[in-house]
Amino acid sequence: MPNRLQHETSPYLQQHADNPVDWWPWCQEALDLARREDRPILLSIGYSACHWCHVMAHESFEDPEVAAVMNRLFINIKVDREERPDLDQIYQAAHQMLARRGGGWPLTVFLAPDGSPFFSGTYFPKEPRYNLPGFPDLLQRVHEAFTTQRQAIDEQNQGLRAALARSEAIGSAHPSEFTGAPLRTLQEGLASTFDEEHGGFGGSPKFPHPADLDFLLRCFAATSDVAARDMALKTLRGMAEGGIFDQLGGGFARYSVDGWWNIPHFEKMLYDNGPLLALYADAWLLTGEPLFARVAERTAEWVLREMRLPEGGFASSLDADSEHEEGKFYVWDKAEVRECLDDLEYRVLSQHYGVARPPNFEEKHWHFYIARPLTGVADKLGISLAEAEAALERARAKLFARREGRVRPGRDDKLLVSWNALMIHGLAHAARVFGRDDWLAAATQAIDFIRRTLWQDGRLLATYKDGRAHLNAYLDDHALLIAALIESLQAGYRPEDLEFAEDLADVLLDAFEDRAGGGFFFTRHDHEALIHRPKSGHDNAMPSGNGIAAQVFGRLGHLTGETRYLAAAERTLQAFYPAMGASPMGFASLAVALAEHLQPPSLLVLRGAPAVLPEWSRRVSGSYRPSLLSVALPPDVPGLPPVLDKPAAEAVNAWLCSGVTCLPPFAAWPALEVALAAIGKPEGAA
Repeated sequence: MPNRLQHETSPYLQQHADNPVDWWPWCQEALDLARREDRPILLSIGYSACHWCHVMAHESFEDPEVAAVMNRLFINIKVDREERPDLDQIYQAAHQMLARRGGGWPLTVFLAPDGSPFFSGTYFPKEPRYNLPGFPDLLQRVHEAFTTQRQAIDEQNQGLRAALARSEAIGSAHPSEFTGAPLRTLQEGLASTFDEEHGGFGGSPKFPHPADLDFLLRCFAATSDVAARDMALKTLRGMAEGGIFDQLGGGFARYSVDGWWNIPHFEKMLYDNGPLLALYADAWLLTGEPLFARVAERTAEWVLREMRLPEGGFASSLDADSEHEEGKFYVWDKAEVRECLDDLEYRVLSQHYGVARPPNFEEKHWHFYIARPLTGVADKLGISLAEAEAALERARAKLFARREGRVRPGRDDKLLVSWNALMIHGLAHAARVFGRDDWLAAATQAIDFIRRTLWQDGRLLATYKDGRAHLNAYLDDHALLIAALIESLQAGYRPEDLEFAEDLADVLLDAFEDRAGGGFFFTRHDHEALIHRPKSGHDNAMPSGNGIAAQVFGRLGHLTGETRYLAAAERTLQAFYPAMGASPMGFASLAVALAEHLQPPSLLVLRGAPAVLPEWSRRVSGSYRPSLLSVALPPDVPGLPPVLDKPAAEAVNAWLCSGVTCLPPFAAWPALEVALAAIGKPEGAA
C-alpha cells in the first residue's frame, strides 16, 4: 500500500510513496506524534536527481526488513530539499557541527522529538562498507543511545542550538566604513585557489561557481584587470570544452567529478544553467569567440526543448541515472558511434570528441568532450575546416537522434520559483545580447505564469506541480525573481513587470527583513517555528539571497527613484560587511552589491519611436556593460516613475543618468557611445 507521500507534489517524495517505510512528509502531525510518543525522528533529506539518494533507497528504504526496523524505532520523515531549503539549510549546518565534516545528499539526521538533531550522516549502505556502518545496525545503535543517554543528548542539543544561533551573529558596520578592500581580497582569494591549467577553483570535485565568475568579469569591467577576466574566461572555456557540458544536447551537469571538467556527475539542474547561460553571453560580448555563442545557444535550446513546462516555466532537474545506471543516457560504446556515422563523420567526431582515445568513463565507455580542436582535426585529416564543421554537425545530429531513442533520465517537473527566476534572468539576458525574441518570449511566459499562479493575495508561493501551488516562498524566491524582472525589463519593458518587482520588494521589507540587525531572514516572519532561523550571506550552489537582495534593492532604487529601496540595500551591506571584511571568500554576490554601492550603476533611458528604438537597444546591448541599467520606452508607456518618464522624441532621445545627475539627452548614437564607454570606470582607468 502506498504511504502518506502519495499525496505530495514533490516527485522525490512520490518516488518513495511505495516504500514499505511508514514515511511522513514534514508536517505538524508527524512532529506532534513524535512528542506525544517520545520517539526519535529519522529525517531523510534528498532530491529526485540525486544518485546516492537512489542507491540508499534501493538498498534500504525498499527493503521490508530494514523498513520494519525504521518503523518500529522511529517516526520517519522524508523531505525534498528543493521544496524545503529552510529545513535543508538548518540540518546541513547542524550536520557539519555534529559530524565535523561537510554534508550532502542524502542527508540522514536523527532528531529528538523537539526537532533537535543528535546524530547525522549522509549516505549509509545497507551492509558495512566504505568505512561506514550498515544502516540496520546503525538504526539500533542510535535508538539505544536515544533511550539510554537522554541527558547527554539534551545537553548536546542545547549546545547545538546555541552554536547555530552564534553562526548567524554578524555584527554591523556604518556605511562610512565601506571600502573596496573586501573586493580586492576576494579577487586575491579566488586567484589563490584558481586552477591555472584547467580553470575553475580548487581540485575535484569541481563546481562552476557562477557567482564568482560573474564577480571576476565585473572586476575587469570596472578596473580593466585582465587577470580577473582571464580567470573567468579560462574557466568558461574549460567547461565549454569539457564533458560537464553536454556536447550533443547542450546544458551543463551539476559538477565534474575530476579536476579537468571531463566526467560530470550527470544530473542537470535548472539553477546553474540559468546563470551559466548569462555568463556565456557575457563572455561572447567580451571576446566575440564563437565557442561562447555556441554554448549559450545550445544551453538555451536544451532548456526550451527539455525543461520547459506546458503551462509556462521550467522543470527543476534531470536525473543522473537512467535504467538504474549513472550516465547511461549520455555515454557511448565505440561500436555504436561507428554504426551511426559514415567514415568521414566518424573520423572527425572521434578525433574531436575523444572517441579515438581510450575510454574515459568506467574504463569501457566514452563520454564526449573536446579532445582536439576542430582546426587540428581538419589539418590531421587533410580536409578544410568547413568540411570538418559540416561533417561534425551531421554526426552530432545523427548521434543526438540515436540518443533520443534511449530510456531518458527522469525529470523532476515541479516548478521552483527561485530556480525559474535564475533561468528567466539567463534567458532574458541572453535574449538581449543575441537578439533572440524567442528566448525573451519564453522568459516572459514564465514570469506571467508565476504571477498568475504562484502570486496569491500579495503572497508568493514557492513551488507548483499538477495544478497545485503551495509552501511559503523564501528569501531566494523573492530576491531572484526581482532580479529576473529587472533583467526582463531591460530586454523588453512591460509596466506590469516593474509593478510586480516593487510588490515583491515590499514583501521582502515587510515580511523578511531583520529590522534590528539588517539583512533578510531566509523565511517569512510568519513561517513555522523551527530550531533555527537562517540569515546567511554566503553563496552556495546558488547565489546568496541576501547578496541578491542587496543587489536588486540598489538597482530597483535607481530604476524607480525610491530611496527606501536604496536604504534597504545599504542596511543589508551594513549587516554583512564585517563578515565580508574578515573573510570575503564565498561572498561574491554581496561583493557585487558592495561594488554597486561604492560605484552606483548608471541608468540609460531610451525614449522614442517604436520603429527605431530596437536598433538603439541592440547597440546598447552589443557591449559588456554590467554597471549600466537600460530601458527602452516608446512614448505611450503608462505609469512610469518620474526617473524613467523622460521626454520622448520623434526619433530617439537617450538620457544617461548617474544618481540624480543626468547628461543632456543624446539624439545621435556616436556621441552616446562615447559616453557609455566611460561608465563604470574609475578616473584614470583605461
